[in-house]
Amino acid sequence: MNILKIRNEMRNGKTIFDLPLRVTFYARVSTDKDEQLNSLENQVQYYTQFIQEKRNWTYISGYVDEGISGTSTKRRDSFNRMIADAKAGRFDFIVTKEISRFSRSTLDSIKYTQELLEHDVGVLFQNDNINTLDSDSEFRLVVMAGVAQDEVRKLSERLKFGFRQAIKNGHVLGNDRLWGYDKKDCVLTINENEAQVVRRIFDLYANQQMGIRRISQTLYDEGFTSRQGNAFNVLTIRHILCNPKYKGWYCANKSQTVDYRSKRKVFLDESEWVMYPDPSVPAIVSEELWDRANALYKRRSQQMMSHQSAAEFHNRYPYSGKIICEEHSASYHRQVIKSSKDETETWQCREYRSRGRAGCSAPQLRTTELDQIMASIFNQLVQDRPAIIGALVKVIQLLPDKHDYAQDAQHVQEDIATVQAKKDRLLEMSIEGIISMAEFKQRNDGFNDQVEVLENRLTTLQAEAERGRKTTEQLGEIRSALEQELSFQNGINSALITTILDHIVVKKGSTKERIHLDIHLKFGDPCGVVFDRPSSSFRFNHPKSTTPPAATRMT
Repeated sequence: MNILKIRNEMRNGKTIFDLPLRVTFYARVSTDKDEQLNSLENQVQYYTQFIQEKRNWTYISGYVDEGISGTSTKRRDSFNRMIADAKAGRFDFIVTKEISRFSRSTLDSIKYTQELLEHDVGVLFQNDNINTLDSDSEFRLVVMAGVAQDEVRKLSERLKFGFRQAIKNGHVLGNDRLWGYDKKDCVLTINENEAQVVRRIFDLYANQQMGIRRISQTLYDEGFTSRQGNAFNVLTIRHILCNPKYKGWYCANKSQTVDYRSKRKVFLDESEWVMYPDPSVPAIVSEELWDRANALYKRRSQQMMSHQSAAEFHNRYPYSGKIICEEHSASYHRQVIKSSKDETETWQCREYRSRGRAGCSAPQLRTTELDQIMASIFNQLVQDRPAIIGALVKVIQLLPDKHDYAQDAQHVQEDIATVQAKKDRLLEMSIEGIISMAEFKQRNDGFNDQVEVLENRLTTLQAEAERGRKTTEQLGEIRSALEQELSFQNGINSALITTILDHIVVKKGSTKERIHLDIHLKFGDPCGVVFDRPSSSFRFNHPKSTTPPAATRMT
């Protein structure tokens, strides 16, 4: 039914109940407690009867959301389905209890009622006595929805106040399943079976300097598992190490809600946290051990962040994330095997590292072996080595000409002379008594700072000019170095592997003695390699490959 026609009928004395409308309802409760669900059943029964009793109305099945907050409409499936059905023209009118059933957000309430009106669908907010088919409904809707929105804000403030009072009274809030503790009636007691795991984690990390992944494996080997019977998750161990409760401290204000409507939170810097010893939290480890573990954790984190990015940190080894076990579709992880003579960098399947040989039978790979194979492949890719070297040398020859360091140095020297002239004039003004000694000192110090900056700049320019001159003179040495680099006599450059290699697949059926690999570059067809470890030789077994089929012996 057209909304203009409806409003004309109402202006002529008819009520909404006199019009032939297809009517549905919307019901919602904000929690899933039994008493609320009972309220929901009552709402459904009431609105079904209310609509069916109206002689001119046609009843359309209602829409119900259980245990969903009214603050947002994102997860309210029935509400969103109702809006879609309204736009599809399946009913003319919606009856609901109050504005807060639609949304406690003013913007959402107005937005959805306007969308419904655009599709000739009205809403009756029964308790608020607002019918959006009335011409003055939008003004009243803004006022009422604003009141509902303010209730959300007040509720948020009351909850925060309640939290503060609970903490003040010695009640521990937060996670009810904190590892190492039992929690009942907001009181923590130590669970000794779990607490020994917590103590073991801190001992392995702080005293034995183990990494977190190795701690997870060690705990599993010692029979300590998660509540699900699995190895401890890395994130779980991190959270245990960083939680001040384990040393008997209260910790709050880690985050703040910046918008009570969207519930968006921001995490605060550690300097803004509220932390203090709390008698209601029994300590599992000593403060000294906790502080030592966290100092080590921060130091390791800073070392990781000193790399340009987390991705660069994890991929600082050229084969990181690029070796895949075909049997388990799992990545290979780096492992350094130490002996009395040296250290050997190897790569092992993740399943093997977690569960040993029972987890995966795929062999481990040595970096030196992979480097030799990759060098042989890349050696074939560099077909015209003299042309490549000539082009690189030509580029280097042109580099010094692109920047005139001598001219820049001359400009800097002119700037220094200008500042020195200003200093001389300043001295004359001081001698003539035009400025005070204090003002002279202040301004003279400023000029001295300018001179120092300019002199440093001049030194840098002179060094750059000298470097360019030496580069031009040493082109012969550069050419020799390039020839050696591209011959791969000293192995292969890791940057080249990172740039060109996509991934390596360790094929099923590979053994410690004979390893089958599929090597995928970022261009061209995959290259199959069979590596015989006893003889330290390998051959390429894909005839379409650009690499030669002949066997190659490692040196």
